[in-house]
Amino acid sequence: MGPSFFGLSVLEVTDTAILHLAMQVIQVCLKLSMPILATALAIGFTVSLFQSMTQIQEVTLSFVPKVLGVSAVLLASGNWMLHTMIAFTQQLFAQIPDLLK
Repeated sequence: MGPSFFGLSVLEVTDTAILHLAMQVIQVCLKLSMPILATALAIGFTVSLFQSMTQIQEVTLSFVPKVLGVSAVLLASGNWMLHTMIAFTQQLFAQIPDLLK
């Protein structure tokens, strides 16, 4: 049996299990954030290119297209994002007994 803390047994998690879990979390975060970030980057670049060609230097000009683009991406991929998060959470809860060995 493992070490005890105030008479209660303490289960240990290995460092490789923590690193594997951290890698999975980073991958899911990147997968979920990439459509939003790519859309904001593409729209920002396009608006900046337009501003430099027309010499319009309005700061708020890029805000509305970015909000509309990110909203459209969230509407289009929100269902997939939710299912990805639910699947990851279910997988994480299923791994708990294996992590504590």
